[in-house]
Amino acid sequence: MTGRIIIDLFTTLDGVAQAPGGPEEDPSDGFVFGGWQAPLPSEAVGRSVDKGFETLDALLLGRRTYDIFAGYWPQHTTGPEGYIGQLFDRVPKYVASRDAGIELDWQGSTRVGDDLRAEIAAMREKHRDVHVIGSIDFVQTLLAEKLYDELQLWVYPVVLGQGKKVFPDGAAPGNMQLLSAESGDGGVLLLRYAPDSGEVRTGTMGE
Repeated sequence: MTGRIIIDLFTTLDGVAQAPGGPEEDPSDGFVFGGWQAPLPSEAVGRSVDKGFETLDALLLGRRTYDIFAGYWPQHTTGPEGYIGQLFDRVPKYVASRDAGIELDWQGSTRVGDDLRAEIAAMREKHRDVHVIGSIDFVQTLLAEKLYDELQLWVYPVVLGQGKKVFPDGAAPGNMQLLSAESGDGGVLLLRYAPDSGEVRTGTMGE
């Protein structure tokens, strides 16, 4: 069975996915709303995330997200988050970077990026569910090249007006197929999409 590349993103209503977890996660470009997700807990989101962890057997991360994870999760393999820390510590971790000289100290980490299409094809042959978490800059490449199988968006009812977006100006045009849409507590929506073929079409209403 060919494995899947699954992109997981928490996003605001205006599409901002930057730094949902904490103030210091990614303050680049003067972003002041780091940790915007924390005051908006959702049991439905927790269940959905846990369900994804059941089949996750590899991580594919951008360099910034990898550095954040590598600095946090190896020290959190016990306690309330221990099951996540143990999972992330155990599974292979692929890090997208053009820098062939980067040092990846977290066990099970491998650099990719020389031939991303071929490398992702190899991941699909080797793994069941490879999850891309955060990594918003890297996600733009996966979306543009359609190198993914599913995009999961947890959309929160908050507008920030600034920050890195899932689909920023200049994003590659493309079609998507809606797989499912679910509402959860706290006004959160879970939207699941797959890439669709063909170019974006235009027309005139009523004709």
